[in-house]
Amino acid sequence: MKFRYAMVCSSNQNRSMEAHSLLKREGFDVCSYGTGAHVKLPGPSLREPNVYDFGTPYKHMFDELRRKDPELYKRNGILPMLKRNSAVKTAPQRWQENAADGSFDVVFSFEEKVFDMVLEDLHNRNHVFMKPVLVINLEVKDNHEEAAIGARLALVLCQELETTEFWEDSIDEIVGNFERQHRRKLLYSISFY
Repeated sequence: MKFRYAMVCSSNQNRSMEAHSLLKREGFDVCSYGTGAHVKLPGPSLREPNVYDFGTPYKHMFDELRRKDPELYKRNGILPMLKRNSAVKTAPQRWQENAADGSFDVVFSFEEKVFDMVLEDLHNRNHVFMKPVLVINLEVKDNHEEAAIGARLALVLCQELETTEFWEDSIDEIVGNFERQHRRKLLYSISFY
C-alpha cells in the first residue's frame, strides 16, 4: 500500500468509521475524522441528540448511552457502532484540528457539504509542501446499511488507486470506470498541502 487515506464525515462518526474499519482490516494506511463542531449521535428524539466533544473516548460514549437506555441504543445501532469505533481508535478526531500535517494522499468524504468543507479547509492552509491531495466525495446516506455499502465502494476505489503509478494522470479514467461500474456519481478535486 503506497497511499495514505483519510475518511471524513460530518459529526456522527458512522460513515467515516465504517470505511476506516474496513480499510484498516484490509491493510490500508487510513485515518478518520469528523468536520462538525461536536460529535452528535441520535438520541431519544431528533430534538435530543447526544452531543460529545471531539476527543471523548468512544468507550465513554458507549458506557454512558448503555446506562441511559440500552434497548434504544442497541436497537438503533448506536451501541454496536460505538463498539466498532472503539476497536478502530480511542476517540473521534476533528479534521480541522488534526489533519494539517500534509500526510494524506487521498481524502474521502461521504456527503457533498463535507467535501466542500474539506476543500475549503485545504485551500485556506499555507501550501508549504505543494504536495497534491486527491479529495473524493462518494455520496452515502447516513444509516448503518448504506455506510457498509459506502465503505465497500471506498475500498474498491482505494484498491484501484493503488494500482496506478501516478493517480494524477489516470484519475479521470478511474472515476469514469467506477461511475459506470457502480452507477454512483463521484465528485473529486485536487488540492495541495
